[in-house]
Amino acid sequence: MIVPDPGPISPRFLTQDDRIAIGDGLHAELPVKEIAASIGKSFQSVYREIQRGSKPNGRYQPWWAHNQALLRRKRPKAEKLRDSEPLRTTVREKLAEKWSPQQISRFLARAYPGEPSMRACPETIYRALFAGLLGRRDGKLRTGRTRRRRQRRGVPSPNKIKNMTLIHQRPAEVNDRKIPGHWEGDLIIGRGQGSAIGTLVERTTRYVQLIHLPRGWKAPQVRNAIIMQTAHIPPQLKRTLTWDQGRELTLHQEIEALTGFRIYFCDPHSPWQRGTNENTNGLLRQYFPKGSDLSIHSARDLQEVALQLNHRPRLVLGDRTPTEAMKGWLTGALTS
Repeated sequence: MIVPDPGPISPRFLTQDDRIAIGDGLHAELPVKEIAASIGKSFQSVYREIQRGSKPNGRYQPWWAHNQALLRRKRPKAEKLRDSEPLRTTVREKLAEKWSPQQISRFLARAYPGEPSMRACPETIYRALFAGLLGRRDGKLRTGRTRRRRQRRGVPSPNKIKNMTLIHQRPAEVNDRKIPGHWEGDLIIGRGQGSAIGTLVERTTRYVQLIHLPRGWKAPQVRNAIIMQTAHIPPQLKRTLTWDQGRELTLHQEIEALTGFRIYFCDPHSPWQRGTNENTNGLLRQYFPKGSDLSIHSARDLQEVALQLNHRPRLVLGDRTPTEAMKGWLTGALTS
């Protein structure tokens, strides 16, 4: 029996052309990962398709596999949560208590071990929620989402920033903190991500430089601000700059060429690799509270805050101030 194709479907699913490409690849004895790359799908999806779509004799025939997929997609049985008011009520109550679909599913298995009609897997709950079967107010995730996020499981995403040099390639002398000139940088973000301030801190002396960003904090604005506002730093104190993988430093190569900094990037979700900067950002929140509008602060305001921090004694420096520590290495514009 040939099942009529209902038409366009979500790109998350395999099309008939995809299945033909899989069949051709298997016939040519190509590796599954190579087949997956040729159709833009994850190799896990292709493995599952081959296992699920093969005939009883083990042979994968794309037209037969596509026909079976269409039969499965029809789902002649009604949705479980649509037909069961007790189940729907229980799930809605737990969602109102801020339970996740995974927690609800496990609770149903414990509370109703002998009642299959009162069981639902997390995906069933998600589908019912996104279809509006659980109501607008009560049927809501803790995140507030009302739509499914686009999934890219198994598909490697390209680096956000091209030509990054990772922190593992940074010179060993940076870790020793014996020679100044190695900086860590980041942004602190204001209310609604509408404003930001750049923060630079020198690792050896804990000397702080704040970057004023009055025109926003996208890559071109951050590039221009760092270039202009670090121009007074002597070249011998501009050795390296370590940053996280934020998109604001997409133009890092231009910053390197025009400042002299050699820029290194931390691993994703690894703030401890910029521990000095993270600590400094915590101190700065005394002046720039979270959730506040940072655009109200002028360049002079930032200079005054940096001056206060640089004249505050630090235990890690033997109760010297960052300014005093910097003066021990160099006298000049930085110590004014």
